[in-house]
Amino acid sequence: MAEKRRNKTKDEVLLDLQRTFWYIVLVILVLICLFSFYILIINATRSNPDIQKGFSLLPGKSFLTNIRNVLSDENLPVLRGILNSLFIAGCVSVLSTYFSTLTAYGIHAYNFKFKNAAYAIVLAIMMVPTQVTTLGLIKLMMKFGLMNTYVPLIVPSIAAPIVFFFMKQYMESALPVEIVEASRIDGSGEFGTFNRIVIPIMKPAIAVQAIFTFVTSWNNYFLPALIIDSTNKKTLPILIAQLRSADYLKFDLGQVYMLIAIAIVPVMVVYLILSKFIVRGVAMGSVKG
Repeated sequence: MAEKRRNKTKDEVLLDLQRTFWYIVLVILVLICLFSFYILIINATRSNPDIQKGFSLLPGKSFLTNIRNVLSDENLPVLRGILNSLFIAGCVSVLSTYFSTLTAYGIHAYNFKFKNAAYAIVLAIMMVPTQVTTLGLIKLMMKFGLMNTYVPLIVPSIAAPIVFFFMKQYMESALPVEIVEASRIDGSGEFGTFNRIVIPIMKPAIAVQAIFTFVTSWNNYFLPALIIDSTNKKTLPILIAQLRSADYLKFDLGQVYMLIAIAIVPVMVVYLILSKFIVRGVAMGSVKG
């Protein structure tokens, strides 16, 4: 008995050492991930000459100066750019997650002749890079007179194969078809079943994809730069690129870092609001039940 207790104690000590080791590894990884954000915040408080001198762990004294210069620049409507980006990213997030969930529900809950073919086609479309179809999209928008509008940035986002695939995988593990059949027997309509039964079950997955699609749309520079011409309609990534591409003699790194710091605040807010769903949503969406 004494030997068994001694062995058990050794196992517990070994387990504690392993747990401590992995905690240290995780802390190091977290610090590495947060280090870039820390440097961004530090540089946002420093002046252009101080930043050019090199690296610093201590904040500067130019925080108010940088934010004043960014917000007072007439050629850089930052507040308007934030509102534009919020509107586009918000619409993209809502439409993409809702209709992708609806499409995944149709594939998951219905049996029809070309069900597998439809699923395969959506997955095939997922492999096509956005840049390949951009030229055709721009020509189509020019033909419809929709250039310099938000329509090309919002409406095509409804077709989101990656979001659809995630939702489909999540439904395999979290949405039994029997629930849908029971609601039909009770007299519920198809859209009523989807909105009142399926959507609440899919909340974790919807929250995860809402974060991902919001961040992707918020950081999107490629397509908005090709579509938007008016200064008042430009999004925040365009304004950041515009500030960075200024004349070298007028290039202010303090303003650039401050504008980037301002740009990440809405993303952090959305993440904090929906973060409680991330672990559960990713875990269930990545494993088929």
